[in-house]
Amino acid sequence: MKLGILGGTFNPVHLGHLLIAQDALEQLGLDRVLFIPAATPPHKTPDRLAAGKHRWAMVQLAIRGNRQFAADNLELRRGGRSYSVDTLTILRRRQPDAEFYFIIGADSLPELHRWRAIHRLARLCQFAVAARPGCGIRPPRAPVRWVTVAGHPCAISSTEIRERVASGRSIRYLVPEMVRRYILVNGLYR
Repeated sequence: MKLGILGGTFNPVHLGHLLIAQDALEQLGLDRVLFIPAATPPHKTPDRLAAGKHRWAMVQLAIRGNRQFAADNLELRRGGRSYSVDTLTILRRRQPDAEFYFIIGADSLPELHRWRAIHRLARLCQFAVAARPGCGIRPPRAPVRWVTVAGHPCAISSTEIRERVASGRSIRYLVPEMVRRYILVNGLYR
């Protein structure tokens, strides 16, 4: 089984995340893409981080109806800082024969050498690198296996979505409609 892993804060999940996942699924012949919301991201302090229960609910709403997308809340259940190497170690134990592709943006590739236990992580998976607007694909400084996911560089950002909500502007067409409604009903990012 070929599994794509898309980890992130998903604060909130948006159409760009879904598009990257779909591109990876199709181009790499993946059987499934697993969305894994981070409890606390190690490399950034997100502005207005919604509670894990809200981010989990939004991911579930976003992927509803796509049988090749699934979600796992293992990082949220574990709590604390979410390191990819710990998550992939757990996933490898669960599915020892799976071929894992960790989906990242091109901006993360040259920074992989800074990730915790990157050499161990590189043995657990290969990286699927998606283009990002304004960011060329620069080779990593860490010895990792990686493939490029061509597709639709998308300028949507979770930061922009939070700012739009806070200022009362529409986020329609940036997030799935069910996620938009969830944000409004629950008063997130105000």
